[in-house]
Amino acid sequence: MITVIPVTGIPEVGAGDELAGLVADRIDLDDGDVVVVTQKVVSKVEGRTVAIDPDDRARLAAVVDGESVRILRRRDDLVITETRHGFVCANAGVDRSNVKHGTVALLPVDADRSARRIRDALRARTGREVAVIVSDTFGRAWRRGVTDVAIGCAGIGAIVDLRGTQDRTGRTLTVTEVCVADEIAGAAELVMGKARGVPVAIVRGVDGAWLRESSVADEVVRPPQEDLFR
Repeated sequence: MITVIPVTGIPEVGAGDELAGLVADRIDLDDGDVVVVTQKVVSKVEGRTVAIDPDDRARLAAVVDGESVRILRRRDDLVITETRHGFVCANAGVDRSNVKHGTVALLPVDADRSARRIRDALRARTGREVAVIVSDTFGRAWRRGVTDVAIGCAGIGAIVDLRGTQDRTGRTLTVTEVCVADEIAGAAELVMGKARGVPVAIVRGVDGAWLRESSVADEVVRPPQEDLFR
């Protein structure tokens, strides 16, 4: 059984706050738990926010351009970009929601490193072996609506490779790779929401075979030579 538990009571955070301590003080962790932390709270504690006049569209556009390595599409104020991390998303992940008025949040410089830091700090505080996923809200090509996906992870494989295994009929799978990090991030978002003030959730009961010491969300980014649409 998979259980998703919201971590409530975390106050508004700022640059330099220790997120692991705020989590550990509010919930008892078990070995094998996956701690899902929103990108927004990680960006805040890492100081990845920029002050911008809400009416200064040119300044916002400049910040988006500065966070992008490539512009794929542009329509009015909406820009679909590729970030330096390899993510293809709206406005390079620059976001004004759930931040102080007059500021925007940028993506963490290295969300995998952010996840490792949180995981190490939780281990030091609690003695528990947990995994950490940094999640963000992305849209998806050809589908309406948004969902949370993993942009950083530590202690859990982002992709479970089922190639070479057999399905229930005995047929050998040749292309199936499951993005369990995105699935876990999406499950966690169900209890976090966009306006509930819950930036952290625990996903308990995941398959222990998914947990591993070496892991990066970069596994999820499809390399250009495999991308049929670039």
